[in-house]
Amino acid sequence: MKTLVITPTYNESGNIRGAVSRLFKENPNVDLLIVDDSSPDGTGEIANELAKADKRINVLHRKGKDGLGAAYIAGFNWAFAKDYDFIVEMDADGSHRAQDLPHLLAAAIENELVIGSRYVRGGKTQNWPLHRKILSRGGNLYARFMLGGKLNDMTAGFRVFRTSFLKSLDLSSINARGYSFQIEMAYKTLQAGVRTTEVPITFVEREIGDSKMSSDIVREALILMTKLGFRRLTRRG
Repeated sequence: MKTLVITPTYNESGNIRGAVSRLFKENPNVDLLIVDDSSPDGTGEIANELAKADKRINVLHRKGKDGLGAAYIAGFNWAFAKDYDFIVEMDADGSHRAQDLPHLLAAAIENELVIGSRYVRGGKTQNWPLHRKILSRGGNLYARFMLGGKLNDMTAGFRVFRTSFLKSLDLSSINARGYSFQIEMAYKTLQAGVRTTEVPITFVEREIGDSKMSSDIVREALILMTKLGFRRLTRRG
C-alpha cells in the first residue's frame, strides 16, 4: 500500500518540524509531500532541510499563495506521476493527530474516501472555543442538508483518497480555492456513488500560529454549498 501524505503549508515554520516528526513516528512507512506556497516565514526552507535529511520527504514549491484547493490539486498531480495507491490530506499545524492516521488507512482498504471525522461516535474537538464549535457544527449541518448524503463532517480536512478514484475525477472542474475545497471534493465523491466512510478522530486546535479561518473563508463555503445544493435539487427535479 504505497501511501503519500500531502501537507500544504503557508507560514508554518513553528509547526512543520514537530508535525513531520510525529507523522513518521506513528507512520514510518508513508511518504510526505510538503506543498509550500512561498511562505515568507521560511517554512519552505525548513521543508527543504527536512527533505534533505529524509528520503521519504519531498517538497513542492509554488510561486504564491493560491489557496488550499490549488495546493492539494498540485499535490494530487504530483502523486499521480509517482504511482501512489493512496493519498492523504493532512494539516501541518498539528490539528490532525498522527496517531489517528493508521485507523484511516485501515479503512481506506475498502473505501475510495475515508474522512477523519469529528462528528461521529468517538470523534471530538480539543481546545476549541464555543463559537468555533457552533460555526463548524452549523456548517456541517447546512452542508448535509444542501448536498445530501450521510457524511457528518464534510468540512473535515483529514482524509484518505484512493488514487484511482481521484484520477477518475475532473479536477480541473473544481471551483473552490480555499477551505471549501473540502466540501466540493466530498460532494463530488457522493455524486460518484463510491464507497465512503468516516473514522472518529480528535481534532486539536493549533498551539503555534494563528488559525487561517476567516469570514471570507466562511462566506466562500456558504456560497459554494448553496450553489451546489440548488444544482442538485434542480437535477432531481
